[in-house]
Amino acid sequence: MAGLRAAAREVRDPAARDWDDLADTILRETRRRCLTCQGHWSRAEDDEGPEAALLLPLARGCLPPDDPSGPLTRRFVEARLSEDGYLYRFGHGDQPLGEAEGAFLLCGFMMALAAHHQRDAVSAFRWCERTRAACGPPGLFAEEYDVRQRRLRGNLPQAFGHAQLLEAAVRLSGDPDA
Repeated sequence: MAGLRAAAREVRDPAARDWDDLADTILRETRRRCLTCQGHWSRAEDDEGPEAALLLPLARGCLPPDDPSGPLTRRFVEARLSEDGYLYRFGHGDQPLGEAEGAFLLCGFMMALAAHHQRDAVSAFRWCERTRAACGPPGLFAEEYDVRQRRLRGNLPQAFGHAQLLEAAVRLSGDPDA
């Protein structure tokens, strides 16, 4: 949706209106299927569980910053998937967070971007800085971080995490063109 809207804004073509209409249709249908009665987004029509991937549309502008489902979804994900300021991708059944895998650093930076898009600067900086603190001695990020043992876990180095850090740093810098 965000890509369709961005293309519609940038391309001077009669089809741009169709792209914007298609984005509206996708949002309307997704809202019908995946917005819970509590007002937050669910990971699938038949699965109301939390997942950090729900932050991506919030960070990418699929919803307007003042849409109430955005902050509700961010709080829902944070309440169920965060531990000590780090964010996990999703829960693994009845296992406690951190048992099956570590906190995903990419997800912490995505939370920062979602908070930034919703104009919550304090949370955005808090998530960015906390996640940034999980780098190893050479300044590199792994895919995961073991919150309890305070050590990197998973693939190292992790390009996606580094890219997300750079995006968060640019957007949080206050540059209006970022």
